[in-house]
Amino acid sequence: MNQESKPEIVNSLVDYQAESVVSRTLVEKETGTITLFAFSKGQSLSEHTAPFDAMIYVLDGKAEITISGNPNTLESGQMIVMLANKPHAVKATENFKMLLTMIRS
Repeated sequence: MNQESKPEIVNSLVDYQAESVVSRTLVEKETGTITLFAFSKGQSLSEHTAPFDAMIYVLDGKAEITISGNPNTLESGQMIVMLANKPHAVKATENFKMLLTMIRS
């Protein structure tokens, strides 16, 4: 992102790449981060935990977000909060873009 604030079209800030997960950090502060991801269909982030609460907002496509063993299907316009220290995983059931906001305080 530019150092100067200006309107941006979020979906255009990261592109899909075949058989890949692409990410772009938009904000990185001591108190939290905002990261944009583009997953090609079938790509995933394996189950893991994080010491902070985080929110996924789906910008495009569809994905399965599993939290503490419970699968959730999300599509464009939907969001879900992942609480700190709860195992979670992400799998793109089709090409999928998400905005991940993590709060560290």
